[in-house]
Amino acid sequence: MAEQPTHELLDFLRPDTRVDLKDRATHYVMGLTGDPEGRQLLASEPELVSALLALTSDRSPCMATDAYLALINLATEPAAHGALKEGLPVLLKRLLDPAFPMANEVCTLLSNLSREEASSRALLAALQQESLGGLPALVDAFCSEDFNPEASLHYLGPLLSNLSQLPEARDFLLDRSRCVVQRLLPFTQYSRSSIRRGGVVGTLRNCCFEYGHHEWLLSEDVDLLPFLLLPLAGPEEFPEDEMERLPLDLQYLPAEKKREPDPDIRKMLLEAIMLLTATKPGRRLVREKGTYLILRELHKWEKDPGVLAACEKLIQVLIGDEPEAGMENLLEVEIPAEVEEQLQRLDLEEEEQQQQCRSQASGSEGLQR
Repeated sequence: MAEQPTHELLDFLRPDTRVDLKDRATHYVMGLTGDPEGRQLLASEPELVSALLALTSDRSPCMATDAYLALINLATEPAAHGALKEGLPVLLKRLLDPAFPMANEVCTLLSNLSREEASSRALLAALQQESLGGLPALVDAFCSEDFNPEASLHYLGPLLSNLSQLPEARDFLLDRSRCVVQRLLPFTQYSRSSIRRGGVVGTLRNCCFEYGHHEWLLSEDVDLLPFLLLPLAGPEEFPEDEMERLPLDLQYLPAEKKREPDPDIRKMLLEAIMLLTATKPGRRLVREKGTYLILRELHKWEKDPGVLAACEKLIQVLIGDEPEAGMENLLEVEIPAEVEEQLQRLDLEEEEQQQQCRSQASGSEGLQR
């Protein structure tokens, strides 16, 4: 990289540069973004990021594609976010254009950009412009599989999940007059893309942080719990007395019923249910719907250490004693600083053990092959 200073690269990326030179320079920059050192260096040059943004409008599809791919990688670097945020109005307009041919690239770029809270907040502010339609337009595009015949837009899932980390976005998603959450629920079983499926599960999990909505989320108006439990359920048969305790959607599942294949999504599902048990009414409702039965069978089947740990923690909450008076809301309990430090240390040790287990499992699989 030292042999090709960034200012020289910038000269080749200008609109008036000869087409063949500009094409080669764009492709070269795209290649550099595949390396962490290259990304960091390029991300520190706002003019270069801006030049790549301009090249996404180039008449050459190949050149525009290379520019998008470079920006998708650079969006993982916070140093590039300042320049990228300048392009948000144009990028969002392209994303929500049902005829834009490179909407998938735009969607992936915005998904990466919105991981950081400040950039996510800037994206939400730009989206709220009247001409773009705000979050309702984004949800409409997500829920309409044929929104853009040229693009699957699966990365709208992670984008929506990133935005749902913001309280103002959760306020919209949980607005009881809009029925947004209800529209998202079927996508917890979306078989065509784990990216879209994981995005919606992440969104629902983030919504579960709002404990004031728990009883509504668990009520018949939303009936969230079966949508979180069904992906965790397998084909196991239950005795009649246990079967009757389960929600109707989880009774008499077919022999070919498969659990969610992605361990990260299984873990998010468990985390969402755990959040729903933060309050006493939530714990009561989760218990009443036979959640323990599904978790018991999941625990027998599960191999991933992280998912197993999340499952065990949730089971402990469901079968354990109720907290003392005044501590019923687990999200409001104040933890002493020294206890919090100890818990963080234990979590870190547990994570290291899980990584060791995964490495050992990978090594065993390699020997078997």
